[in-house]
Amino acid sequence: MTRRRVLELPLLVAVLGAVLPLSGSSYLLGIGFSLCCWIALVQSWTVLSAMAGYVSLGHVVFYGLGAYVVALSWGALPLPVILILAGAVAGVFALLVGLPVLRVRGPYFVILTFGIAELVKYVVILIESRLGEFSRLMFGAPDLPWLYGIALGLAVAATLGAVLIRGSRLGRGLLALRENEEAAETVGVPTTRLKLIAFVLSAIIPGVVGGLVALRTAYFEPMQAFDPTVSFTIVTMAVVGGSDDARGPLLGAVFFTLLSELLWARLPQFYMVVLGVLLIFFVLFIPRGIAGIMRSRLRRSPS
Repeated sequence: MTRRRVLELPLLVAVLGAVLPLSGSSYLLGIGFSLCCWIALVQSWTVLSAMAGYVSLGHVVFYGLGAYVVALSWGALPLPVILILAGAVAGVFALLVGLPVLRVRGPYFVILTFGIAELVKYVVILIESRLGEFSRLMFGAPDLPWLYGIALGLAVAATLGAVLIRGSRLGRGLLALRENEEAAETVGVPTTRLKLIAFVLSAIIPGVVGGLVALRTAYFEPMQAFDPTVSFTIVTMAVVGGSDDARGPLLGAVFFTLLSELLWARLPQFYMVVLGVLLIFFVLFIPRGIAGIMRSRLRRSPS
């Protein structure tokens, strides 16, 4: 992969994101913030789930842990340190649970990751109730332009990371593992180590994103921070976009963020219904996603 091909997609995200603040609209900047957060989340999810084939339905646990770390440390530490700490805690948690969790695969892995996210949610709720805290307010949070700049940086970093990992030795090992884990292990691929590395890498950015979103709302509440809808939305964006490479998650995040804004404004009560219908439709009729449709049309078009 040439240097130009590696940089073109992250550079496109950076350029388009840098233009948005020029609009001067807080509403558009808010949508841009949400979009950048979703891009970062979906790109990080693909490192494990798209490349290795271990579909996680519990990535919200890293997102929620990051939000909780920020809520606990807000006002005591500088903002950069807090966000780094949020990502580090999410990564350490993934490292600790990775080995036992990654021993299972297929639907068992999906159910286990979902169960761990729910378990951690109720542990946090129990801790907060024992402390007499049912929600936490964060006064003096940074303004939206600052948070948007950080979110844009995360989106660019996650996209660049997904592209680089896919073209690296780690990425090739994960793709081999996805195709046939037993055969990959037979020819010397260190499958256990690669899965654990991918699991940890896919957890760090969601931890930081969770902290950013908590600062954006200036409010932490466990049921909201560990909401399983976050995990379902990540999977849906990846499937709709076509999670085979970094372009798919980007397209899926853009499409779904714009659709969500439309639904929340007009049909908020049908949001989850449309989410489920859309996921089923793409799985059954467009399994390669938006990116696959675009590739097929480009192949059929004349030079």
